[in-house]
Amino acid sequence: MQRICAFLLILIVSPFILFVMLVLLVVERENPVFIQERVGYEQEYFLIYKIRTMKGGKITFLGRVLRKTGIDELPQLFNIAMGEMNFVGPRPLTQADIDRLNWTNELHKKRWSVKPGITGMAQLVNLCNADVSLKNDFEYIDKRSWLLDLKIIFRSALVPIIGKAKTKKLIETN
Repeated sequence: MQRICAFLLILIVSPFILFVMLVLLVVERENPVFIQERVGYEQEYFLIYKIRTMKGGKITFLGRVLRKTGIDELPQLFNIAMGEMNFVGPRPLTQADIDRLNWTNELHKKRWSVKPGITGMAQLVNLCNADVSLKNDFEYIDKRSWLLDLKIIFRSALVPIIGKAKTKKLIETN
């Protein structure tokens, strides 16, 4: 079902994605597509697609806007349509991130027992901390349901409308 929904959303938003990519290509004169190998379900590698937001190791002006609104994540709909990701789940990490965080033992394998997602519980808290993220990932895995997914999707949908910071603040007060 998620793959079908992703495909339908691709049909709807692809003109917008192409417009954003064209603007980036003209303004920044660089490939607007960012492709990176990530670790997903059952620790299988896959290529993730995003809109490029950095140039020369720094976030660009347009990249800042794209990140604040979450627009840079829209190409991941292709990953969902291909069955590599879900809408909701732990964020897919690079192998370098996994090694840096030392999330390589048996305890951490639980994180890869579900498909990664574009959004998840860890993305909706106003604290960027490895321990908090892992706790939220495990909580999601333990409590996952279609109702929880809908809540996370609804809250994540607020990001393009009111921005990440305001959405996180709103969630923390409720």
